[in-house]
Amino acid sequence: MKDLTLRQRAILEFIVEKISKEGIAPTFREIGRRFGISSTNGVKAHLEALERKGYIKVSFRRGIELGEGYIKRGIPVLGRVPAGIPIMEEECIEGYLDLKELFGEKGVFALRVKGESMKGAGIEDGDYVIVRHQEILAPGEIGVFFVNEEATIKRFFIKGEKVILLPENPSMEPLSIEKNHPSFRIGGKVVGVIKKLSE
Repeated sequence: MKDLTLRQRAILEFIVEKISKEGIAPTFREIGRRFGISSTNGVKAHLEALERKGYIKVSFRRGIELGEGYIKRGIPVLGRVPAGIPIMEEECIEGYLDLKELFGEKGVFALRVKGESMKGAGIEDGDYVIVRHQEILAPGEIGVFFVNEEATIKRFFIKGEKVILLPENPSMEPLSIEKNHPSFRIGGKVVGVIKKLSE
């Protein structure tokens, strides 16, 4: 991000944080409020600069999305290495592991897990779940849901006119909510889990 100004970097980090936590990018007004930019044109100028540099894409229909320039490289994948200790040198690197290669490019974001409600499914506090944004889930699938603007990860079921969000922890109760309740929406389907086994 050496090619970004301090303000551009701060705005990009705000966009990434909002997408990671809520699955959607901030609006122009939210960006303006956060950074004290009074006019929509002022916000637009910063976003156009980020778009020119490849960090985001802005469209009328889809809003703000992260661009190819945001993550130019992922985690290095070491291939065959000389006998002994693997060395992080270019000739030892087969490629770079990018989440897009594993989960596809469109509508994928990560959320950090808080709490133990899904530990029975192997999703534990401190893990990261990879979520594909979609508004429809099949019964039994694990998804991210927003209830009163709070994100929760649960297993999805339908019973009559109600949605049942089932935890994978016998000490916790299921959450029942009307299908069309205005405070409820589906954020997406959990398609992967990343665990950090040590600091």
